[in-house]
Amino acid sequence: MRRLVLLLTILLVFLGFWSGITSYLQNKNPQNPLIKPSESVKVITEESVTIGVVKEVGPSVVTVSEQNTAQSSQLFGPFSILDIPTQSPSQQPEAVSIGSGFIVGADGFIVTSKHVVQDIGVGVKYQIITSNDKKYNVKNVYRDPLNDIAILKVDPLENPGETLKPAILGDSGKLQVGQFVVAIGTALGEFKNTVTTGVISGLGRGITAGNEFRGLVERLDNVIQTDAAINPGNSGGPLVNSGSQVIGINTAVSVNGQNIGFALPINVVKDSLKNFNEHGQFQRPFLGVAFKLISRDVALLNNVVEGAYVQSIIQGSSAEKYGLKQGDIIINIDNQRIAEKQGDLAKIIAGHKVGDSITVEIWRDGKLQKIKVTIESAPNQ
Repeated sequence: MRRLVLLLTILLVFLGFWSGITSYLQNKNPQNPLIKPSESVKVITEESVTIGVVKEVGPSVVTVSEQNTAQSSQLFGPFSILDIPTQSPSQQPEAVSIGSGFIVGADGFIVTSKHVVQDIGVGVKYQIITSNDKKYNVKNVYRDPLNDIAILKVDPLENPGETLKPAILGDSGKLQVGQFVVAIGTALGEFKNTVTTGVISGLGRGITAGNEFRGLVERLDNVIQTDAAINPGNSGGPLVNSGSQVIGINTAVSVNGQNIGFALPINVVKDSLKNFNEHGQFQRPFLGVAFKLISRDVALLNNVVEGAYVQSIIQGSSAEKYGLKQGDIIINIDNQRIAEKQGDLAKIIAGHKVGDSITVEIWRDGKLQKIKVTIESAPNQ
């Protein structure tokens, strides 16, 4: 009996000892065969996240090049679009890398910034170069008339055996300040697939960016601010989250500051793509006036009414067809007041659809008038 008790005691001690050894090995050596696969722990670092993002998204990033003899451009203003100077007329035309983009469809659709492909003159040719140096000629360029977005179409069969890998688009409506991001693009038009990291520094920013010599000045609202280093040539490239999802298009950079860059939210791009897929082109409601908002204080000082002062009329637009004139002040549209606190003219027009009939109330020569206008689509250039 005593021997039996002794044997049982020894067995229990041995089992306890063996259990302790197994637990120790599991904690010290995750590759030990005693550990079940479901029990392994993966240590995630910023470095591993960045590497993972580059492996996943890098093949979807392209360089946009142009063959043109346009006058070289220069940057200006507090915020500059990220374009690359093209050649002077005295130089022979050759392909120059001018920006970046990313693939959104295996059937040959690429998204980039509109200002990257703004040249529409005779003889202008665009080309995209993939991360593995395959070249595709751009067959068509579709420019969004309201946003700094363009869609390029290439023939995926131009390089037999190659596959275009689309990037995954995220949701910019869920972004938070401080969130980790990665920017990928062709920095300075020379260094393909340059990778920089940073955080989202701000959301909902509004800036005026442009290029004086190329005739492009644009108001960018609700853009993402980031401290990830971006440079001329990065324009049109993706801003990516830690989940390898594109959450913005790199668009502008501060000329005077350091590591202050801006990107259009990807949800704006997704809306543009939806609009394009539905119509085969961009259909945007367009009135056709260039305007400046007159505040209440300015209106009182100048003895005029508060509203949108029409600075010029776009030729062939709805505004011209239905009798709006330079110098008119648009007070409201369908009883929607145009004022600093009520709403901007552009936002009110954007809330309508192509083909809608609207009533435009204007102040002209000291008198109020109402004009019926049918909204047409903005011209695609």
